[in-house]
Amino acid sequence: MRQELKSENNAVDPNPLNSLLRISSHLAGQVEIRSALRSVKAEIENLLPIDHVDVCLVDDEVIWHTSYEVGIKTRWSLSRSLVKHSPIRSILLSEIDYMLTGNAMEDPRYIFEGSLAEPILKHKLRSRVNVAMKVLGRTIGALNCSSRQPDLYDANTLQRVQHIADVLAPYFYSLWAIEKAQKAAIVEAEAKAREEGLRQGALELTKALEQERQRIGMDLHDQTLADLTRILRDFETAETPDEKAEIVGSIQDCIQDLRHIIDTAVPSLLEMFGFAHALRIHLERAVTDAEMMDLIVSDETDGQIDAIDPTTRIALFRIAQEAINNAARHAKADRICVTVKLENAMLMLHISDNGIGSLKSVLGSKKGKATGGLAHMRTRARLIAADFRISNAGGTRIEVSLPFPGPAARDLLSAEDEEAGE
Repeated sequence: MRQELKSENNAVDPNPLNSLLRISSHLAGQVEIRSALRSVKAEIENLLPIDHVDVCLVDDEVIWHTSYEVGIKTRWSLSRSLVKHSPIRSILLSEIDYMLTGNAMEDPRYIFEGSLAEPILKHKLRSRVNVAMKVLGRTIGALNCSSRQPDLYDANTLQRVQHIADVLAPYFYSLWAIEKAQKAAIVEAEAKAREEGLRQGALELTKALEQERQRIGMDLHDQTLADLTRILRDFETAETPDEKAEIVGSIQDCIQDLRHIIDTAVPSLLEMFGFAHALRIHLERAVTDAEMMDLIVSDETDGQIDAIDPTTRIALFRIAQEAINNAARHAKADRICVTVKLENAMLMLHISDNGIGSLKSVLGSKKGKATGGLAHMRTRARLIAADFRISNAGGTRIEVSLPFPGPAARDLLSAEDEEAGE
């Protein structure tokens, strides 16, 4: 049962009932909490003087609360907050049913260490009346009315606000449930869209892998096999030391070409030398005249990039390979910069160049639909649950980011959690 606070003024005012009835009619048809509160603000002002009014609703676990306000705009409605930091935490935790004060700026119930009382002090919200909103006996939130004038509210005011809260509670509870259902539906739709995008991306990558196998087969047939056939023919007719020396050189060239084909198919450099060094070698190989190109590879993870899951590391390496190839072969760049770093518990891969490539040319269509190498980069990013972005800033800039599962990330997240709890 509600706490009861008797008013010293027992006179019956006919206006409160009329305003309460009009509040119900104003709520009809409202489908959003903030607009619903806005629709009844005038009727609340008919019942008591206010400079600020808000409704605060708690989640099912009573850990977080969300505020919806009209009148003065404060930080309370900017984002959800922890219940334990709320100036009305005693109400939200169902410890009491109401709070009434003539000067909240000096009331220790509102002003305590860690309290989100900044709006009270900034806007000088002295007089306050806060009443629990209940549905089926459970506190779902609170209705909060404030005025800059001190000592304005009394027991009669509290009784009126209690009646308003009783009218608003079932409506706002329904709107709150609808809002949560809508958010859940959006999350589900986004998950399905990601799943479909991943399925389509995997299909495209499978096709690309098949094309890669065919390319390797053609390289072996048209290049390596042809070279070996020629070498065998030359060997059968060679007689002089110079001719035999030339055959040895041809064999060495053939071995080098075969190594290049193998390195293209399997990133052995990645396993042997690590992520950063393997990219440096690939950069040098991808550039025709390395002396004329400014090549920068920076590993700011202190080598932690090589401790991640091999599948993820290979995917990032392939994305960087494709971006480097595009910059070196098509963008006419003379500077390529690759950086891998940890930032806010995220692993970030940045590849940038100062070439002439534009988003339109890189994307490959007027509608901006990714094709070719870009599509493969984006698909590889999706397959490791990474975010992929491409932009122009004096060249092409590609950014790939994903949560980093290493010790550094866990330490950083723990530090952030401790800071948030202070």
